[in-house]
Amino acid sequence: MTGDWSLAEDAAQDAFERAAERWPGDGIPSNAGAWLTTVARNAALDRLRRQANEARKLQEVGVMDQLAGGSSAPDAADVVARTWDEDADDRLRLVFTCAHPALAMEARVALTLRTVGGLTTGEIARAFLVPEATMAQRIVRAKRRIAHAGIPYRVPDLAELPERLDGVLAVLYLVFTEGYAATSGGALVRVDLAAEAIRLVRLVLDIVAPDARDEPRALLALMLLQHSRRGARTDAVGDVVPMEDQDRRAWDRDDLAEASALLREAHTVRGGYRVQAEIAAEHAFAPTASATDWARIVQLYDELATFSASPFVALNRAIAIGFARGADAGLAELARIEASGALPGYHLLPAARADLLRRSGRTDAAADAYRTAIALAPTLPERRFLERRLTDLAGLES
Repeated sequence: MTGDWSLAEDAAQDAFERAAERWPGDGIPSNAGAWLTTVARNAALDRLRRQANEARKLQEVGVMDQLAGGSSAPDAADVVARTWDEDADDRLRLVFTCAHPALAMEARVALTLRTVGGLTTGEIARAFLVPEATMAQRIVRAKRRIAHAGIPYRVPDLAELPERLDGVLAVLYLVFTEGYAATSGGALVRVDLAAEAIRLVRLVLDIVAPDARDEPRALLALMLLQHSRRGARTDAVGDVVPMEDQDRRAWDRDDLAEASALLREAHTVRGGYRVQAEIAAEHAFAPTASATDWARIVQLYDELATFSASPFVALNRAIAIGFARGADAGLAELARIEASGALPGYHLLPAARADLLRRSGRTDAAADAYRTAIALAPTLPERRFLERRLTDLAGLES
C-alpha cells in the first residue's frame, strides 16, 4: 500500500505496539490480521502527514489517497471482513516481490529471509558466511532497489513465472534450511519456519504450469523428507540426536509417503532439487543406519556437483565418502576443502573431521578437532552434542 518498505515496517511496528497495549484489556479481535492491517494503514498515514513537506506532499498524494481509500478509515476494532489468505496469499506475493529478477540473487534471498522468514540480520549473515554489516547493507540496498524500480507487490503472470521460478525456489529452500537447522540460538529446529517454507512451496506448485512443476515438486519432496525427521532429531531436552542414533519409528510417515509419491511422478527435468531429494530418500528409506547405501549417495553427490559447485555440497560428499570408502578417504577430501579456504569458520568442517578421526581411532587428533568445532558452533544444542562427543573420547582413552 505504501510503496515504501521502511514506512511499511515502521507502520507495522506501530500496529504491533498498539496491539500489545490494547489486546490484554480489550481481548484479541476476531480477525487479528485485519485489525493490525487497519491500524498499520492509519499509522502510515499519520507518518506521511507528519513527515511530508510541501514538495513531498505532492509526490505522495496518490499513496495517501490509496491508504485512506478516499474516505476516513474505519475503526480498527470493527474490521472483520478481510482474511489472511484472501485471494492470493500475502506471503506468496511478498516472496515474489523479494525474489524479483531486478535484484541480485543474494539480495533476493537475504530480503526474503528477513521479511518473510523473520530472521535477524545476524542469522542471515551467518547462513551466508559474511559479516553482519555486509548483510545489513545488502538488505538496505535491496529495499531501495524495490522502491526505485517500482517492483510490484504481486504474484507474476504465467508468462513471467519461468524467469522468476528458480529464484523463488532458491529463496524458499534457504528459508526451510534455516528452520531445519537454525544458524543461532538455543534451539536446533525452528519447526514453524520450516513448515512455512513447505506451505509456500505448495502454493508455488499450485500456480505454475504443468510443464514447469518438476523442480517445485522435487523441492517439496526434499523438504518433506528432511522435515519428516523433526521429531527425532533432538531429545527431550533439545540436544542433538545424530541420524544413526535416531528412532526411525518417530519419523513422520505421512511426510515420507507424500515425498515418495512426489518422487515417483514422471519428470522431464532432472535438476539439483531432484538429486538432493534422492539423496534424502536414500537416508529416509534405509531400514537402519547401517543399511544406508553410501556408495549410491556418493554417486548422487557427484551428480549434484554438476549443478552446484558449493563447498557445502563438497563437504557432504566428503562425509559420504568417509562412510562409503573409509575414514581415510573422507579425511583426504576434507583436507582438500580446508586447503581451498572455502569454509572459513564453519563449524561442521572440523566437526566432520573430528567424527572421521574418531571412527578411525585417532582420539587425540579427534579431540583437537572437536574443540575447534565447539568454539565455532553457533547453537547451544550443537555445542552440547560436540561436548558430549569430546567427553566420550576421554572415556575411550581412559
